[in-house]
Amino acid sequence: MASNSKSLTQIALGKFKKNNVGLLSFWYIALCAFVAVFAYTLAPDNTKNANQMHLEIHSKPPGFSVLMLEVPTKNAKSQTFFDKVFFGKITRVTEIPIESFTIKPDGIEVVNYPKSLQKIQFLPKSLFPKGMKNYIEKRTFILGTDRYGRDLLSRILIGTRISFFIGFIAVFISLAIGISIGATAGYFGGKTDAFLMWLINVTWTIPTLLLVIAITLALGKGYWQVFIAVGLTMWVEVARVVRGQVMSAKNQQYVEAAKALGFSHFRIIFKHILPNILAPIIVMSAANFAGAILIESGLSFLGIGAQPPTPSWGAMIKDHYNYIILGKPYLAIIPGLAIMSLVMAFMMAGNALRDALDVKN
Repeated sequence: MASNSKSLTQIALGKFKKNNVGLLSFWYIALCAFVAVFAYTLAPDNTKNANQMHLEIHSKPPGFSVLMLEVPTKNAKSQTFFDKVFFGKITRVTEIPIESFTIKPDGIEVVNYPKSLQKIQFLPKSLFPKGMKNYIEKRTFILGTDRYGRDLLSRILIGTRISFFIGFIAVFISLAIGISIGATAGYFGGKTDAFLMWLINVTWTIPTLLLVIAITLALGKGYWQVFIAVGLTMWVEVARVVRGQVMSAKNQQYVEAAKALGFSHFRIIFKHILPNILAPIIVMSAANFAGAILIESGLSFLGIGAQPPTPSWGAMIKDHYNYIILGKPYLAIIPGLAIMSLVMAFMMAGNALRDALDVKN
């Protein structure tokens, strides 16, 4: 049995590997997962939430470069290596964009950016314990800066964590509830099915976005609340699909044989029926993952999703959608493309897995 099961798994993997679009989507998802976990290590601005604001250089185009003077701050809190890698570095310097500088024996004289303002500032040598030149560097913003002068690339990378994790948590919650209710309704039928279908239909009639907003307002604002709210509203579709599949599968001969052997209802459902209806569940999970990302983006756009300064792709679009007609559309297009690419990757990977697990192909 183990050998046969393994061979079927190998066959499914072989089919999946032959699907170039599905395989490419899978590796893109894996890349996004890596970025989500190690976002602060990869981001140029690795401070918490990439929230270093420089209003002097707001809304600059991709590839913009400027000299940055870092003035050390006093009484900076200590931080563990684990905390830095996964939650961002505590800001230990005050960054000042400058146009030029002159080093003098008793300090440094800088011309603040932009040069047109001609604002000259003198900073004493005592502020720079490691030498004044060591606190000046040329900073390049690969994707430019947002309306607050923050590094857009860093915000996009860290925003991957919100979009990616909400998909996993929402799908996990929706699968746990949907499979349990759908399998119970489809397997037992009768009054149990009638009651659970009534519950499903009542929940189905409530607009998803409206229900998410209501749950979010009840639980409070924040991305953890959004994770739970989205998951609690996406189980209905899973339950309907699982119910239909279980109703079809429970009349099969292998289920009758399991009943004749005296297996429990729990074992028959979860050990015999569910493994044979994985294909539609996987496709539904991929669709729910994509849907969760879109719902979170919509909530953030409305201002009730992840709260500032937490980076969220939806919130970035909200902050910059008016720039589309102001000559800087990339500020809204870049996070929009990030949402679109990740959603499409999950849909394509889900379709490829469905084809690979389909025994008829």
